[in-house]
Amino acid sequence: MDEGRATHEATPPQTPRQDTGVTTGALARRLGVSPTTLRSWDRRYGLGPAQRAAGHHRRWTAQDIAVVEEMCRLTTTGLPPAEAARLAGKRQEREPAALPAQRRPAPAAASPATLERQCRGISRAATRMDAPTVQKLLTEAVDRHGLVTAWQDVMAPVLHAVGRKWEEAGDRYVEVEHLLSWHVSRTLHRAASPVESTLAAPPLVLACVPAEQHVLALEALSAGLSRLGVPQRMFGAAVPVEAVAAAVRRIGPRVVVLWAQARSTASLPLARHLADTHWGVRGARGKPAVMLAGPGWAGRGVRGALHPATLPQALEQIERYYPEISRAPEPA
Repeated sequence: MDEGRATHEATPPQTPRQDTGVTTGALARRLGVSPTTLRSWDRRYGLGPAQRAAGHHRRWTAQDIAVVEEMCRLTTTGLPPAEAARLAGKRQEREPAALPAQRRPAPAAASPATLERQCRGISRAATRMDAPTVQKLLTEAVDRHGLVTAWQDVMAPVLHAVGRKWEEAGDRYVEVEHLLSWHVSRTLHRAASPVESTLAAPPLVLACVPAEQHVLALEALSAGLSRLGVPQRMFGAAVPVEAVAAAVRRIGPRVVVLWAQARSTASLPLARHLADTHWGVRGARGKPAVMLAGPGWAGRGVRGALHPATLPQALEQIERYYPEISRAPEPA
């Protein structure tokens, strides 16, 4: 899973049926949030479906979907959930009920030229040290294109471009890279789900290998997992070997993600050690799946380890270890 560009194959949107609507699980997958998040918004803010099918299962109509889509859009801009819910609710009040067939279409994918213009705009703003504009443009990228596309086709290319400029100019532009990195990190944190996952499953562990300071791609993965509703424990940059091993033994995760940006930091002994780690009592022992993420692992591997090349691949591979996400029961 490197920071280069990659094509994101989005799940085709599901059109609500006029007679039944869409289930909470299907809508959660479409929006990139967890079913628990949707139920929490319904319970806390009243942003729930108006219809209930036989057995009192929730069914979301086109109007219901438009409201939670607005909620998602507002929260990704950094608005507090309560305020975002208030504004989304006002939209519901002023818009008349619409038939499912009248649901607004999903926005078309941005053209390469559009994405390139956005990259240039962010790069120029960062070079001018115009922090407010950098933050505004990064937030708009997530809002318009979604987290995955914004990371792969806007944030990562801009970071690469600024990094190349720094390398070519010697000691110049270091301050530009630091400013841009901070605002990318801030945007990724804001893009995460505002409601912490309550999924009753062992959390996932994310950590950079020792001596690895590049953490932004791991933060992008963390934000994507948060929106899916996968419980996680993020340990950040340059985690000592003993600390990673202790965390895995104490948490008992289903998956351990080790990020290495450079080949010099990728630690095969650590990866093999974690792949062989077990926990639990005799007869109920468990062990984690190990995901080797980042360009530092290129051409190097551990038997049975996951090795995604892109952010979508990483999210897809991890989601297979959390079937509760797609199988979460509809509450009565």
